[in-house]
Amino acid sequence: MVEQLVERIRQKDQRAMSQFYQTYVKELSSVCYRYVPDENDAKDVLQSSFVKIFTSMQDFEYRDEPSLKGYMVKVVVNEALCFLRERKRLLFVNLDEAAIEQTASNEEPKPNGITADELHQLISELPDGYRTVVNLFVFEGYSHQKIAELLGITASTSASQLYFAKRLLARKIKELMDKR
Repeated sequence: MVEQLVERIRQKDQRAMSQFYQTYVKELSSVCYRYVPDENDAKDVLQSSFVKIFTSMQDFEYRDEPSLKGYMVKVVVNEALCFLRERKRLLFVNLDEAAIEQTASNEEPKPNGITADELHQLISELPDGYRTVVNLFVFEGYSHQKIAELLGITASTSASQLYFAKRLLARKIKELMDKR
């Protein structure tokens, strides 16, 4: 079924593109919002991602649906990173500066007792650099070296961003739990 849909998209079938969009828009929106929490910006990034997916379908070698989904997620992540870079929203805190600021506890985040939506909201509130590294490391499974290559930073900067993001997230989780 999916393979046939891909083939119809390669033939520029507009109904196939619409069906494909409806099938995957929700899943890809979730990926996009992890990186670009502003609704209007995320919609723009998602639209450009679908355009890129449709135009590159000729070159995509379909093996199975998981490989297609992996490819689409990669396109969305790359488009989101390009958007953040163009908007100069990826600011990375120098390790020395971050060490001086005592903005969070030393605890690891313990999301027990909070919903997935609450956790998503807390992650979306992280500074762009922190949020981006968390998403790439935790959700996409990239190494610090790969993150460094994608973002034009060093692997140690990636590691420090993750460290301080986890500390800040732990504090936010604790504050949320204390309000209950």
